[in-house]
Amino acid sequence: MTNKILALVDGSAYSESVCHHTAWIAGRLSASVDVMHVLGRRETGAGQNLSGALTLGARSALLAELSAADETRARLAQTKGRAILEDAQKILESDGTGPVVPHLRKGDLLEAVREVEPDLRAIVIGKRGEGADFATGHLGSNLERIARASKVPMVVASRSFKPITKVLVAFDGSPSAMKAIERMSTSPVFEGLEITLLYVDNGSGRIGSRMDDAVAALEAAGLTAIARTIKGEPDEALQQIVATEGFDLVVMGAYGHSRIRSLIIGSTTTAMVQAVKIPVLLYR
Repeated sequence: MTNKILALVDGSAYSESVCHHTAWIAGRLSASVDVMHVLGRRETGAGQNLSGALTLGARSALLAELSAADETRARLAQTKGRAILEDAQKILESDGTGPVVPHLRKGDLLEAVREVEPDLRAIVIGKRGEGADFATGHLGSNLERIARASKVPMVVASRSFKPITKVLVAFDGSPSAMKAIERMSTSPVFEGLEITLLYVDNGSGRIGSRMDDAVAALEAAGLTAIARTIKGEPDEALQQIVATEGFDLVVMGAYGHSRIRSLIIGSTTTAMVQAVKIPVLLYR
């Protein structure tokens, strides 16, 4: 089994938090860390052809100028990328993480993650990217793409980090939720933490003995877990409890019972990641 965590940093307001969350997880797993920054095609590719219907001499001069501008932009992007990775590596190492290996890549972020995913135990990413720091109703597009495609657990870091002691598991009895329980029961990450399984009953159907089975599986692994059931709409009820009861981490299956779960992240999952101000751990 691989024991490596991938931290994705982009220089946004979430990057420092990504590093602290990664260090916390890596410490509990005694894992090594790869930290990656990916330069997008806009930062490294050729610029748009604006030569239009110019005469030959003018067009050649403009193309030469655009080419020089592209080269300058690419150099600056690489310099910025290396600086982002250097800062991330320092934060991780100051938190006691090691070894830390930086990676500066070019191209598409999802493609870069897919290349290294077979060697990963988990991925840590910020809730929003560099271009959406204050868009409270919007998730980073890269986060959504990776959440749909990734086969390993993914931690969605909140804007700031605080020590994690109290965990809320959003439980709906779905195969994804049961998989989350299975993974939690075998992970050192949850040792010594206070775990609450919460089922929000919105009248769509009972989950039978699955809640009791989930608690029993966690307790058999030596973890401390309790079960709660409340009525309401899942996204609203979960958001309210997170806001008022001092939880530090939400654990969810990436998909619930949704007819379109193969196309998008489950609706409750999306709403929770958008709404809560604490990290969210997604299991597939």
